[in-house]
Amino acid sequence: MPVLVVLTEQLLAPVPGGTGRYTRELTAALAAAAPSDWTVAGVTARHPDLSAAVIPGVAGPFPLALPRRALSLAWQRGLPLWPGGDAVHAPTPLAPPSVRRGRSLIVTVHDTVPWTHPETLTPRGVQWHRDMIGRASRTASTLIVPTAAVATELAGCLGPDTRTRVVGEGVSAALAEETDRDRADALARGLELPARYVLAVGTVEPRKGIDVLIEAMADPRSPRVPLLIAGAPGWGEIDPRALARRSGLDDDRLRLLGRVSDAELSVLLHRAEVLAVPSRAEGFGLPVIEAMSAGVPVVHTDVPALIEVAGGAGRIVPREDPAALAEALRRVLTEPATAAAMSAAGRRRAADFTWRRAAEEVWSAHLAARRGPGVPG
Repeated sequence: MPVLVVLTEQLLAPVPGGTGRYTRELTAALAAAAPSDWTVAGVTARHPDLSAAVIPGVAGPFPLALPRRALSLAWQRGLPLWPGGDAVHAPTPLAPPSVRRGRSLIVTVHDTVPWTHPETLTPRGVQWHRDMIGRASRTASTLIVPTAAVATELAGCLGPDTRTRVVGEGVSAALAEETDRDRADALARGLELPARYVLAVGTVEPRKGIDVLIEAMADPRSPRVPLLIAGAPGWGEIDPRALARRSGLDDDRLRLLGRVSDAELSVLLHRAEVLAVPSRAEGFGLPVIEAMSAGVPVVHTDVPALIEVAGGAGRIVPREDPAALAEALRRVLTEPATAAAMSAAGRRRAADFTWRRAAEEVWSAHLAARRGPGVPG
């Protein structure tokens, strides 16, 4: 029985982030949608505890011989360590540098930030991503990208012959519906949720634009509701409290929730007045459709991928423009008819994105690579 190996190492990263959610949801969906003669297995680097990479319905996780940093460097430098399996899917650019004869490799590339916004990554991160994505464009059967915007940008970075296939993402079942009322109320009390709030979701790092959002919330035009930020601190030493002090945002209007569970995130989304997505760059923007599926209005920047994903159901503001962001938030928070229309449009838009559909398209790409003559040897 052939095996599709999925590299699930991102689930064991210090900050799994959005690519961690993508890895878990896509891998589970690939297992559920697998052809009857295929098995799906998870493979990671060597760790003392692999429990965070356990996915129901997926064999493993099976560790490779090298720990995370050594594996990353080995593959960056071209060491041909094959992770096993008849086909390999890399949900991040962490992928083997060459493909064994008779096998196939497909890599997901989430964005073009290493080229378009290198200042939002560490210098080492920029070089690693450029090396890994550049080589994958030559050795993999195809590159999965989440939006047509990323496909266009990637062609500009790597050349017009770059093989890409656009496959959207989905909404986790854990987030699609709010948990039962009693448990939701208990979680809300545990989080000390205010009656009304603006929500931001994502790793706290430079490209997420948290500084612009805090400045917008401090604008006198913004209604005096709290800003809740759900997401672990990332690189870049972004200090939202220091930003709030500089912008004049009162301490009682900023709540840093850190990393939250899926159950907590579900409650946060379903009870938010609006989701703010002030990003400088994105490849997809998973919180956009997660919020829309919960009926939450979304205000987002004019990043091409966000415009594509939102499909006109969100309110668009220019990047780096706190005044425009403040005005858009004001309208959603003070105009019930506007909020209601955005909520309905968002639900319709989110229905277009499912992990089942994503998995079926990824399987189609893998099976085509196995049949076709272009599998690298």
